[in-house]
Amino acid sequence: MTHEIETQWMGKMQFNALVNGHTIVMDAPERVGGEDQGPIPKPFILTALSGCTGMDIAAILRKAGKEVNDFSIKVSGEISKQAPIEYVAMHLVYDFTGPAENKDAALQAVTDSQEKYCGVSHMLKKIMPVTWEVNYNKVSVFSNKPTAIAQLN
Repeated sequence: MTHEIETQWMGKMQFNALVNGHTIVMDAPERVGGEDQGPIPKPFILTALSGCTGMDIAAILRKAGKEVNDFSIKVSGEISKQAPIEYVAMHLVYDFTGPAENKDAALQAVTDSQEKYCGVSHMLKKIMPVTWEVNYNKVSVFSNKPTAIAQLN
């Protein structure tokens, strides 16, 4: 099986990608010749990572019968200082709210996603560090972010 998308130049700096029947608009800011009709392409890698791990977690929690009220994922990508501009590290912050008794299940779901299931994370870990932290009801319950990096942010 393969995945395939098609991307069409729409003029200036805008490109529209057809992904499984959905149109994704990419553009550049006006300062570089675009019209800012959509995001630049590189952050879609962060988006793919958050969606992949998020869907894993939702499925794992549903299968385990453990409910959370809400969860969000913030992904930051550290970019290189010179061309080609590329991501050199990524960090995810998972924020959950829910019943206290489901904290361990949420943490296990994140761990399983990051260590077993998320194909996007698995690919990215081959080329850069991918770290994460988990907060449950606004309390930190896990972090594998190196101390030196944590102190810089």
